[in-house]
Amino acid sequence: MAVIFHWFRRDLRIEDNHSLFESSLSGDPVIPLFIFDSNILSELDAADSRVTFIHDTLVHLHIELRLKGSDLLVKYGDPLKVWEEILAEFDVREVHANEDYEPYALERDSSVAGFLNQHGIHFKLWKDQVIFHKDEVVKSDGRPYTVYTPYSRKWKELFSMKYASAFPSENAHFLNFRGPEIPTLESMGFKRSEISVGRPDLSPELLSKYSDQRNTPAIPGTSRIGIHLRFGTISIRSAISLALNYSETWLNELIWRSFFSQLLYHFPHSVQGEFKTNYSRIPWRNDEADLDKWKSGRTGFPLVDAGMRELVATGFMHNRVRMLTASFLCKQLLIDWRLGEAFFAKHLLDYDLSSNVGNWQWASGTGADAAPYFRVFNPITQQEKFDPKFTYIKRWVPEFGTSQYPKPMIDLKFARERCLQTFKENLS
Repeated sequence: MAVIFHWFRRDLRIEDNHSLFESSLSGDPVIPLFIFDSNILSELDAADSRVTFIHDTLVHLHIELRLKGSDLLVKYGDPLKVWEEILAEFDVREVHANEDYEPYALERDSSVAGFLNQHGIHFKLWKDQVIFHKDEVVKSDGRPYTVYTPYSRKWKELFSMKYASAFPSENAHFLNFRGPEIPTLESMGFKRSEISVGRPDLSPELLSKYSDQRNTPAIPGTSRIGIHLRFGTISIRSAISLALNYSETWLNELIWRSFFSQLLYHFPHSVQGEFKTNYSRIPWRNDEADLDKWKSGRTGFPLVDAGMRELVATGFMHNRVRMLTASFLCKQLLIDWRLGEAFFAKHLLDYDLSSNVGNWQWASGTGADAAPYFRVFNPITQQEKFDPKFTYIKRWVPEFGTSQYPKPMIDLKFARERCLQTFKENLS
C-alpha cells in the first residue's frame, strides 16, 4: 500500500498542524513519524530536560494516535540512514514536514530531499512555526529588515486573520497500523530529568495583565509558552489569536520571535559571528574565574545571582532577568557573548537558536539593534525597579543579607567605564 509520511519535528501536535493537514489531501493513508536525531542528541547531556519533555510529548501523541486507530512511528539515528530504512520497509509516495530555518535543519532537509528525490519521492515542506517566513516581511527593495520596530510595523501591515486560521489536521486520514514501542530514554543514552515542564498559562486573566506584570520576576506574570512554541505543542496561530484578543504587548513579543527567526535565516553567520561584523574586533577578557562566578550565581549582585540560580535549577529564567544577566556578562565583565549563549543553550528549556543568539547579540551590542553599544544595565537599579522588596532574590539567594553572601565582584562604575572605553577604542 502506498503511504504518505508526515515527519514531526518542531510541531509535536495533531491539531492545527500545516504539514499534517497537507499530507492528508492526496487520500493516501498517513504515517506519522518522529526521528530522535542522533546528530543533535550527541551534543546534549544525559539528563537534558528537553529530551525528557520531547519523549513525554511523544508518549502522549502515541496514545492519541492509537485512540484514532493508528500509531506513531519513532526512530533513533541519523535522519538520512533512518529514511533508508523506511524506504526499505514502506512504499512511500510523499513525505511532508514543516519548515525549520536553523542552519543544521536546512542542511539536513536538503540532504533528505536529495535522497528522496533520487527514489522518485517528493519531499514537501510547509510553513508552520511562524506566520511569515523567509522573504515575506522585507523592505520595499526586497532586503531583510535588521531593526525590530520597522519589521514589526510591516508584519502588522501584512497580517490578516486568514493567517491565524487553524488547519483541521486532527481529521487526517491516518494509516491503521501498530508500530513498535517508542525507544526508551535509556536506550538512547539519556535518563529522565528531574526538571518538569508545566503547561503555559494562556488565561485571559494573565494575558490581559501581561503588559503590567511581565517585568516583575517575583510574580507569575508571563505565559511560559516558550518551550511549547519551540517544540510545537502549541501552534503559533493559536498564540497569535490569543494575543490579538488580550494583549498587544504579548503580540509584540511573538513578533520578536519571528524577527529573530528571519534574521537567522538571512544572516546565518550570526550563529557564531557578530551580526555587526566590525564588532568582531572587541577584545573580550574571558576571565575564567569571572565566568564561573556568573554561572554559579556568585557575583555579589543579587538579581544577577537569583536569575542564574533559577536557570540552573529550573531551566527557566524571567525575561527581564535574562537581559540583565546577559548584559552583566558582556558589558560589566567583558566576556564573549558566545560563552553566555552556550550556557543558556545548555540549560534553557525554551532554548531556541535564533532567539537566543539574537537576544545575546542584542545584549552585547553586537547584534541587530538600532541602539549603540553604550546600553549597560545596572544590576542595582534594575533590582530597585523590578524587585524592590527582594522577593524574587530571597527565593533563589536565601543567604542574601548574611555573611555567607559574597561581596560584589566588581565596581560598577569602573566596569561601565572600562566597557565603554573598550568598545570605543576598537570600533573607531
